Amino acid sequence: MNLQRLSRLDLNLLVALQALLEEKSVTRAAQRLFITQPAMSRVLQRLRQQLDDPLFTRTGNELIPTPKARDLELRLPGMLEDILDMVTEGEFDPAAYVGEITIAIPEFIAISLASQLTAVLNQYAPGVILSISSETDSVEGELADGVLDFAIDIQKEISSDIGTRDLAIFSPSIWMRTGHPLAEKAAVTLDEILAYPFVQYYLLISKRVSARTDARFDRALRELGRMRKKAMVTNQLMTAIETVCRTDSLMVAAKFGSGMEHELYSIVSKSYPDDLPHEGTIPLVLLQHKRTMGSPIHRWLSEKIVDLARAMDEV
Repeated sequence: MNLQRLSRLDLNLLVALQALLEEKSVTRAAQRLFITQPAMSRVLQRLRQQLDDPLFTRTGNELIPTPKARDLELRLPGMLEDILDMVTEGEFDPAAYVGEITIAIPEFIAISLASQLTAVLNQYAPGVILSISSETDSVEGELADGVLDFAIDIQKEISSDIGTRDLAIFSPSIWMRTGHPLAEKAAVTLDEILAYPFVQYYLLISKRVSARTDARFDRALRELGRMRKKAMVTNQLMTAIETVCRTDSLMVAAKFGSGMEHELYSIVSKSYPDDLPHEGTIPLVLLQHKRTMGSPIHRWLSEKIVDLARAMDEV
């Protein structure tokens, strides 16, 4: 390690750089650190000299980061969190943390998990604001870019830069409305369910939907030389449930946790037909970029998410 070079770097400059990156304004960054605007301008000049890069260009009243500054923007928060964790001897008080945590969660999981996670945060970390979405351009890309802090998705091959933790397992099933002609049957056959149209709901995180996109269900049917009629394709859970509740359409879905959707709506769930080969269970994982694994708030929150998901899976 080049300690001589490190000794010439004032760590306070990195704190100032983080404020500039977050605020995109010399004035607001100065206010954030309780120093004057001229003092912050001098700090920015020192940063440019130390890092041999202009770091920002100005467009109107906003500072636009250079490529080097954008790279630092991704790495710096984790570095500063590690330093803070070290000097505070690992003690972390979630009640003192103030900030936003972004999570991508499939809606059928979020309907059960998000409210419980919010209740935990309200009690133990009231300064945390959750930003939850069910659509992304790329889960891996947005975790890598720092757009997302966490994501919940199906277990699959993923970049070595993304860490995974087992969460829970859900079982696919056939949903229908209470009062549906098949609702009173103890078990349904493939011929019986294919007599009705389907709402194709995208269970997992997706940005766009298309009737041309095959689901696992469609691929299993094709292997049998069969196909289903699709009445609707959507990634909106409430739209899918309302349609199932008001028509004779069926939906391939899953039970996760206590099945809140069954409590809120008149939904009957049936096991897959015995004459349709399928995977009995599908594992879910919590995804997190390795860059944030040293962050106390991320460590604390990941434990809460895992605990909640596993407890719900046991219901």
